[in-house]
Amino acid sequence: MQGLESLLDKISGWVWGPPLLILLCGTHLFLTLRTGFIQKHLLKAIRLSFSRKLEGEGDVSQFGALMTALAATIGTGNIVGVSTAVAAGGPGAVLWMWLTGVFGIATKYSEAVLAVKYRITTPAGEMAGGPMYALERGMNMKWLAVIFAAFTALAAFGIGNMVQSNSIAAMLKESLGLSPWISGAVMTIAAGFVILGGIKSIASTCEKLVPFMAVFYVLGCLALLVMGWQTLPATIKLILSSAFTGQAAVGGFLGAGAKEALRYGVARGLFSNESGLGSAPIVAAAAQTRNPVRQALVSSTGTFWDTVVVCLMTGLVVVNSGQWAVADASGHALRGAALTKAAFAGIPHVGPLILSVGLFTFVFSTILGWEYYGEKAAEYLFGTKVVRPYRVAWVLMVMAGSVASLPAVWAFSDIMNGLMAVPNLVSLVVLSGVIAEETRKHAGEDI
Repeated sequence: MQGLESLLDKISGWVWGPPLLILLCGTHLFLTLRTGFIQKHLLKAIRLSFSRKLEGEGDVSQFGALMTALAATIGTGNIVGVSTAVAAGGPGAVLWMWLTGVFGIATKYSEAVLAVKYRITTPAGEMAGGPMYALERGMNMKWLAVIFAAFTALAAFGIGNMVQSNSIAAMLKESLGLSPWISGAVMTIAAGFVILGGIKSIASTCEKLVPFMAVFYVLGCLALLVMGWQTLPATIKLILSSAFTGQAAVGGFLGAGAKEALRYGVARGLFSNESGLGSAPIVAAAAQTRNPVRQALVSSTGTFWDTVVVCLMTGLVVVNSGQWAVADASGHALRGAALTKAAFAGIPHVGPLILSVGLFTFVFSTILGWEYYGEKAAEYLFGTKVVRPYRVAWVLMVMAGSVASLPAVWAFSDIMNGLMAVPNLVSLVVLSGVIAEETRKHAGEDI
């Protein structure tokens, strides 16, 4: 088993290595130019995203589609992933993570344009769309669409289900001494109530859960930053300077150059906001909207909230705490979850509460959002007959993930998650002319 885990870790490192990161970043920059810097319409997009009026064909409101996408996107990467980037790349990684989110807005917008333009109505009367339909209907490359759908269906059970339920169960066991069998059973029942009702039930739940969890977490982080306001100016200066010059060794921190800050900041940013992976456009295709551009603007705000806001808040709290430079009992720098926990524990009672509630709600919402992604991928491969069995299997795997040991599942999920991006990025680049044309066509009424 250890040999398998080691092999999967190596493959994961290769998949998420420089070639994929360069391809993702390059696509972000390319689409920013191709769309005429669509980020300039962010305020308009935010206003649209809070509109709940019915204005076209679809299964859920634009707001519901956005909240479902955010449910899947905002997860452990926004909390533990940020600390991982800081531990490996130094404080400067926060700036590169933030910039990845800014430019990733254009990619998230472009994905949604194609998702709505090429979506179909299934025999069950529901909308279906996403990269697989853009590849098949826009590029006539069904074989590549099948590959994307297969990677998505496989990645969903790991990164969107088992590793998420495992994270909650482990946290509750450590903090409250609660048995994973009990927490797993509660999560399984709760997930079953929501998921078995389909996209309308998932979207309805996410519309209530996501705004609460995001606002609670951001306000909590702001409270921590206010409490530590004396060092905040120096923290911001350190983040900006070390992004370009690196950070020398201090305390238990081994030191990192500008290259490491760039590498880990970009990698964690891309992994957190999922711009370019092709997951979020699957639910964007279900939105009630009168044209592709309108929903694409709404979808683009997902990357803004996820990385430009939530990841930035976590990064500021972690760096401002100073815990990234503190050594543990063995003399090593704190990393990952341990660093996050230490940073938030700096403020007694308030910090741990913010972290616990944030992790629980972020992870549970991810289970809900990713179910829809996996379900639609499976439906594309096997038809509507697979939907009900898929939902049942998904709910059961929540329990399995709660009580299992999952190092190999983590690595396998990372591999599938990364491989999803390649077919999706192909469609974005090849169909960039369609994206630009749709943007121009609807510019008068929507932008």
